Amino acid sequence: MTEFNYIIIGGGCAGLSLAYELEIHKKLQNKTLAIIEPRLEYKRDKTWSFWKVTDHSFEDCVIKSWDNFTINTASASNQVMSKKFPYQSINSEIFYKKINNRLSQNKNIKFFKNLNEINTNNAFIFNSVPSANSVSSNLWQHFQGVEIETSKDIFDKDVLNLMDFNCEQRNAVHFFYTLPFSKNKALVETTWISNLNNDLLKDYDSQIENYIKYNLNIKNYKINYSEKGAIPLFYPLNIKKKNKINIGTAGGMTRLSTGYTFLNIQEHSRYLRENIDNIENLKIYEIPKKYKFLDKIFLKVLIKYPEKMPNIFYKFFNSFSNSTIRFLSNKSNFFEDFLIILKMPKIIFMKVLFKND
Repeated sequence: MTEFNYIIIGGGCAGLSLAYELEIHKKLQNKTLAIIEPRLEYKRDKTWSFWKVTDHSFEDCVIKSWDNFTINTASASNQVMSKKFPYQSINSEIFYKKINNRLSQNKNIKFFKNLNEINTNNAFIFNSVPSANSVSSNLWQHFQGVEIETSKDIFDKDVLNLMDFNCEQRNAVHFFYTLPFSKNKALVETTWISNLNNDLLKDYDSQIENYIKYNLNIKNYKINYSEKGAIPLFYPLNIKKKNKINIGTAGGMTRLSTGYTFLNIQEHSRYLRENIDNIENLKIYEIPKKYKFLDKIFLKVLIKYPEKMPNIFYKFFNSFSNSTIRFLSNKSNFFEDFLIILKMPKIIFMKVLFKND
């Protein structure tokens, strides 16, 4: 069986990002790479969105950027400007095509459907498949979205609706998310933060249909595309092993308070590429511990007081918007952290902080 210097398990966002980073920086000229990916074809299946707080290699995959976003509750609405850090969305199909076109030019890179097709004994493995502790009783951000197209110009293409809590909550955290790609085309998603052992998954379609009809007041539209997913809001087991590093969600690159992962994946890929020649001795790359600590408290509040979360999120973005964005993107300084903590309802957070369970 064929041997390789490197093996990437999982050819999704994390696996392909790392392969691309190694390839464009000429780290695979004299090394071989196997990518294990069972899918039969690459097509549009995700929309990755984030605030651009750092440069990345996929500007040509960005389908839209926004400098303004809104946060809505049942009783209030606020529009926030973020020109310093535009909010960007990437179409996964364009991302896949860009990377696979580049990788196909290197004869040292091969794709396989199963790991048992190759010899893994002497390879260094990068694994993007989460471990078996990802059980449904944990907290998840689960969602379904549809890209709709209307016959008339309806949307303000310059303002995205980041969180609209003016919807049914069902003793969980629920909001809608609308990305207007043009005046007559937008992605509309229903998003829940809860465990998966409930009935919230049964009626995504009706939730979206009712929101479009009654909240957006749109009666006539067609659906061009749909997506569905679940982001774990807990860290998978990530134990350092000889000749193996976890990447992507499996490597703890998801920010638990937000579900944002894309830019963390890019920074992790850059870190691995810069240290690839000493990869066997490399320390595990992690999201800074202060964010892990604060996210843990935040999620405890979310679980215990879901009915208060719409107002908490609203206050979160109500001022110091650049500091808030930097905080959510792992780039804030101590002063910015302090300002954000001051905005939180202190009694609730203190109760959770000093509770033992």
